[in-house]
Amino acid sequence: MMDAMSIAKAVVLAVVEGATEFIPVSSTGHQLLVGHFIGFHSPNNTFEVLIQLGAILAILAVYFRRLFGIAFALPSDPKARRFVLGILIAFLPAAIIGGLFSKVIKAYLFNPWIVCATLVAGGLVLLVLDDTELEVRKTDVYDFTLPMDLKIGIFQCLAMIPGVSRSGATIVGAMLMGADKRSATEFSFYLAMPTMAGAFAKDLLDNYKNLTSDDLGLIVIGFVVAFISALIVVRTVLDYVSRHGFWLFAWWRIIVGSLGFAGLIIFG
Repeated sequence: MMDAMSIAKAVVLAVVEGATEFIPVSSTGHQLLVGHFIGFHSPNNTFEVLIQLGAILAILAVYFRRLFGIAFALPSDPKARRFVLGILIAFLPAAIIGGLFSKVIKAYLFNPWIVCATLVAGGLVLLVLDDTELEVRKTDVYDFTLPMDLKIGIFQCLAMIPGVSRSGATIVGAMLMGADKRSATEFSFYLAMPTMAGAFAKDLLDNYKNLTSDDLGLIVIGFVVAFISALIVVRTVLDYVSRHGFWLFAWWRIIVGSLGFAGLIIFG
């Protein structure tokens, strides 16, 4: 039977998931840290992965018209076909590495000390990126080339390390390949759909036998809360990044990582 405290902890983690999934601060890293300090533990971190479905549906809801337009144009529009192919190519590196090494990664890297270190390091990278004048050659995600898509997908693999941030890795990769901030962030949204759906499917397949009815109840609650939280963020983050860049996310990472280190030293 689910108790009120377990439900409250699940809600907190789901808010964190939805609020951080599509900004470059690492949702997995935040969930691991928050879960560590509030005492929430799920078998093989299954809760944290499966509630990502709520975030996936949030971005599908926001981008429904565009996705429908792309799907409708596929038979007749080469540009639409190239864009979909590019997303699939960008997804492949993470699919291969995740499929082969996800259990090892969870066993050895899902550690709050690693999360704190990568949060701080990633924040410093974002600060440097924000202050660097990079050559902009692409301002529209539909104009990204297939080799560029593949390189961004390789960058995304860095996010297998918790605390790196999937969106952060893809955004940095896209900008280094010549994308502007807005298109780099938008591409990370599109790439999130197959990547997160694949992670959800694999984790569910690996762990469904170990889930109790209480686990499933908490996951449903987390899914709904993550959907609402992510919906709010997705609707606002593109305009924010276009106007203000990444400095806020960078300093957030550095502060959270530093506080995490302090908490681990003091409280363990």
